[in-house]
Amino acid sequence: MENEKTIKKMVQEKYGEIALQSEQKNRASCCGASQCSDEAYNIMTDSYNGIDGYDADADLGLGCGLPTHFAQIKKGHTVVDLGSGAGNDCFVARNETGADGKVIGIDFTPAMIEKAKLNAEKLGFTNIEFLQGDIENLPLPDNTADVVISNCVLNLVPNKQKAFSEMHRVLKEGAHFCISDIVLDKDLPSSVLKSAELYAGCVAGAIGKEEYLQIIKNCGFENIEVVKEKQIIIPQDILSKHLSQAEIKELSNSQAGIYSITVKGIKAKACGCKSDCCE
Repeated sequence: MENEKTIKKMVQEKYGEIALQSEQKNRASCCGASQCSDEAYNIMTDSYNGIDGYDADADLGLGCGLPTHFAQIKKGHTVVDLGSGAGNDCFVARNETGADGKVIGIDFTPAMIEKAKLNAEKLGFTNIEFLQGDIENLPLPDNTADVVISNCVLNLVPNKQKAFSEMHRVLKEGAHFCISDIVLDKDLPSSVLKSAELYAGCVAGAIGKEEYLQIIKNCGFENIEVVKEKQIIIPQDILSKHLSQAEIKELSNSQAGIYSITVKGIKAKACGCKSDCCE
């Protein structure tokens, strides 16, 4: 429990720094790792270029996919974004929900909430709400959301089982989630796991892909589907900022694969239906 508190404090401080630093430099690097080079910024991220609703001021380069692209958001939907940061995915989702829908962004970091609110005010959006909260204990009633999205955040949460359980709780019956996240196909060496910089950079907080998908299933979701997967290759110059040469060799020898996945799942209806047959 004490270790979980330490991790949360570290992540909150790291992303608070990113929110404040972004006033001078709009996009962070490598999903939040503070020492990465500008050229390596897109190791984790996917491009939002050409996506309706995209706001450059709200894009801090902290994602690892495009969950909104696969989320099947419809007009009038209520969408909840877990780890909403400066609001970018919320604004893309709002373009899909329209003025009749609602988007709720949840973030653990006060500085991110403040930045997101300023961005929403600048854009003139009145149907987006940003709340400070812990993903393991969401500040929302049961059966709130038609869709839950998240972009490279669940890997930073110490208790992933609790986070997905909370996601299940706030979704309506028959509703679904679509999240992008970082997973592994083998365990990373302990030297990498101990690196706070890499943890805040979305690598060492990741767990195995099969374990990740099993957690989702254990939380009651059905029709679980990985809709996109790509391997993440971290260049030597970035690793060398965090690890010794011996540790880099250990990582290479382990053949641990780091992947960005986008996964979907449905909260089944009480009647057992997995479609709109009861509507």
